[in-house]
Amino acid sequence: MNDLFNKIISQTNLSLAWREFKAGKAKKIDVLEFQKDIRNNIFKLHNELKNKTYKHSAYYSFYVKDPKLRLINKACVKDRILHHAVFRILYPIFDKSFIFDSYSCRNEKGMHRAVKRLNDFARKASKNNTKTCYILKLDVKKFFDSINQEILISLIKRKIKDENAVWLMERIIKSFPKGLPLGNITSQLFANVYLNELDQFVKHKLKIKFYIRYCDDFAILSTDRIYLENLVNIINNFLESNLNLILHPNKIIIKKYQQGIDFLGYVSFPYHRILRIKTGKRMLARLNKKNLQSYLGILKHCNGYKIVIKVKRVDRVFGWSKMS
Repeated sequence: MNDLFNKIISQTNLSLAWREFKAGKAKKIDVLEFQKDIRNNIFKLHNELKNKTYKHSAYYSFYVKDPKLRLINKACVKDRILHHAVFRILYPIFDKSFIFDSYSCRNEKGMHRAVKRLNDFARKASKNNTKTCYILKLDVKKFFDSINQEILISLIKRKIKDENAVWLMERIIKSFPKGLPLGNITSQLFANVYLNELDQFVKHKLKIKFYIRYCDDFAILSTDRIYLENLVNIINNFLESNLNLILHPNKIIIKKYQQGIDFLGYVSFPYHRILRIKTGKRMLARLNKKNLQSYLGILKHCNGYKIVIKVKRVDRVFGWSKMS
């Protein structure tokens, strides 16, 4: 663990991080510019880190609608390569300490597995749909903006004992004025480190069996509605006291599984799953040659027969599949 810093900043790791970073971005102007003198650029970054003269550059900010308006903060190429280098080394270290049912930004996890796990939990909690199962769905208010950087650094220090590696984490975390920026691959890892405190509290202190988290969206299942109602204040108090976070008051939902639960873009019922109506409309509005196969893949995870017909109808009109 005391050699982590050297592993992160090694030219080999930086070069591998560069390859991972540029995948799908090879035609971007800033990436092409960096690639022109890639050896010297990697060597220069390595030396800056080794000599501790490295300074994170300012971010470029822009908005994306996905579906709500989100502010994305984009770092320069050099910094993003470093983010990937950090992620490559730290991810396997932290991932071992995460609970099984944390699904965001982890290998062999993801949104679709989280939704499937929700359905599996509902069947178990309801004794194969013979009992009424309630699902409590919660969301952290302004999660990335509200992350306390000092608390995050203290959580990292619990696991990382290499002082130089901690120095580098602080440089990255404090490169942003408040919270964590959406857009950094390190933000995905640090978000999981931060909310792992909640995961451990829920699983080991509250002893909750049916709990799933995907980033700052999480769900708890039980046959006891009153029990779920009482959990809201307990969890909110923990978040506020330990992580400087609060639940979004307008996104506290308790519903019967039979009524359908809207979770991660799908609405799940005991015997079927459908795409959220807004998601389906947005999908049709954005459909093009590049995302056609991706959208069809998403629709395989639900009863989306009617939308598939519409997607294929548009495809036939434009002939995208024939052009591939």
